Amino acid sequence: MPSYYLHTTNAQQALDAIAKGLPGVRLSTDLNLSERDFSVSDQGLVLDEDNLLSILDLKKIVKKTQRIYLCRDGDMDPLEDRSSGYYKLAPTAGAPLLEISGVKMHISKGTDPFTSASGMAEQAVRKGDKVLDCCSGLGYAAIAAHRLGAAEVLTIELSPQVMGLRAQNPWSNDLGKQGIVQRQGSSFELIGTMASMSFDSVIHDPPRFSLAGELYSEEFYREIYRVLDRDGRLFHYTGNPHVIKTGSSFVDGVIRRLKAAGFKRVEKVEHLMGVSAQK
Repeated sequence: MPSYYLHTTNAQQALDAIAKGLPGVRLSTDLNLSERDFSVSDQGLVLDEDNLLSILDLKKIVKKTQRIYLCRDGDMDPLEDRSSGYYKLAPTAGAPLLEISGVKMHISKGTDPFTSASGMAEQAVRKGDKVLDCCSGLGYAAIAAHRLGAAEVLTIELSPQVMGLRAQNPWSNDLGKQGIVQRQGSSFELIGTMASMSFDSVIHDPPRFSLAGELYSEEFYREIYRVLDRDGRLFHYTGNPHVIKTGSSFVDGVIRRLKAAGFKRVEKVEHLMGVSAQK
């Protein structure tokens, strides 16, 4: 069935067209991937014969500035999961971002989540690489690695709530392409089952230290080092641009533990809020 994604910006565009008495409006209803023309009337926005959004519906969407609504089969539901914590997709000028309990899981200021994730992939991935993507979230870095020419990408995500949201996110569709393998589980546990020297590059984008301190441990860094092939490359997102720029005991600790695990050329990458390293 057709799916349409509405948020403050495109709902307001529809309301503006209705207010001007226009017969139609050009909108993106797939979160900025494409645009097409839709009919409007004094009753509202016509998405298709089964999906009509009234003026009241559109005004409701406009009020919720950080929410995306999925419209299909005559229903309008926010893209969120409240089963355990509060997980949602939020709109940007580009790809949507993942937010968990009010915390943004992507770099979005001055960029968009897909662009910043692509930058992370570019730090580590080369054409032909076998790539391990730890804590993949919406899968943007894995998709970017695949587009860079990676031969194979193994992407791991712990949260079933996140995997449910990305299954509804048009920007995550390429995770279904040949060459990308999705696994649900703990990166900390699963990496121990992987063969030594089996990856050319690793992208590591863990949650905050307070939520997953084990993913910042020397023990885990040693496992990353073990599964990387000779001269393998790592990009590790650490977060907080102020901390990266000025230096802190936290980021310095990350660098110290990476070096203790055997990594060399460990360097801060300020604009991506992370650290690059090489085996």
